[in-house]
Amino acid sequence: MCNLSNYYYFKFLVLVNITYETFHRNVIIDAVDKMEVSMTQKSSPTMKDVAREAGVSLGTVSNVINGITVRESSRRKVEEAIKKLNYQVNSYARGLKMSRTGTITLIIPTLNHPFFSELAYEIEQQAYMNSRKLILCCSNGIAEKELEYLSLATQNKTDGIIALTYSDISRQVPDNIPFVVFDRYFENQQIPRIASDNYTGGIMAVNKLYELGCRNIAFIGFHSSFPGEADKRFDGYMSACRQLKLTPCILHEPDDTPVDPAIRNFIEKNIDPKTGSTVFDGIFANTDYDACIVREVLESLNIRVPEQVQLIGFDGTKKFYAENEYYVSTICQPLKELARKCVEMVINESEEILPSLTLLPVHYASGGTTRD
Repeated sequence: MCNLSNYYYFKFLVLVNITYETFHRNVIIDAVDKMEVSMTQKSSPTMKDVAREAGVSLGTVSNVINGITVRESSRRKVEEAIKKLNYQVNSYARGLKMSRTGTITLIIPTLNHPFFSELAYEIEQQAYMNSRKLILCCSNGIAEKELEYLSLATQNKTDGIIALTYSDISRQVPDNIPFVVFDRYFENQQIPRIASDNYTGGIMAVNKLYELGCRNIAFIGFHSSFPGEADKRFDGYMSACRQLKLTPCILHEPDDTPVDPAIRNFIEKNIDPKTGSTVFDGIFANTDYDACIVREVLESLNIRVPEQVQLIGFDGTKKFYAENEYYVSTICQPLKELARKCVEMVINESEEILPSLTLLPVHYASGGTTRD
């Protein structure tokens, strides 16, 4: 049984929404100070305590904390009071006043899948390296949850949103919040998209199996009803079959299809009763998750991998106990680079127009299910 519990745990930020645009400056400062009291222990000092200790107004303390010029003598008094009281600046409250919170929101379908969990981990790492914290939202592919999380992110003035959704939420995203979509197609073509080169990856998988001696190569995969770049893996498979003059053998079902029985039924239907082996000698699986199930089913039918059937997946899922070992032979997505690009584009402050689609290269890695 393949152990795919390579998941990562995340700290969730408990965010408090303050609508402040209609208030006067003193009211804002007072609201921020009250928030600090509620978000810290009662014994922790607040901005009012700092102002009292320094003998200056609350507004002066706020100006010093936010880098606004004040008299040098006042600045020194405030800094000394902050040090004496061990006052900790509430970065979130400060961000609300400056229309920046130092947060990036990530909306993904689930963490119950190795690729999504690893992608979320890498995005969090990149966000932290860029002085941002990650707000993680798992929508389970439910359109209503995606919109609710989008509303939450908007109300809390997140610095940017990265999304992999099962519905087109682009029209609900405010123009003033940077938005980057991973993989999916949105009606708004101006929203930048980032993905791996799935089409080339599909061709690469078939060519590799052919290079390793396979002449009857099947495709097994489950596709989303919401179109995305990942659909091009199948397109790459079909293109390579045409180029190599191979006859396609396909299991390509909607992703709400029960995976295990569908794969078992497909394989059993393609077993040659004379040899006891499958009519295909190679399989390109749409994901590593699918590939692991394929291997389990084949082995349960006494069909040896890779001796009788060679198998390549897609994603590049590594074993959690071995840094450079893969569950199956695979087409690897460049997770770190994908995460870096997503964060880089969503915090981009230049006036340059971002490309509508950025594709990053994939590569093959052996994982014991091919004879190389």
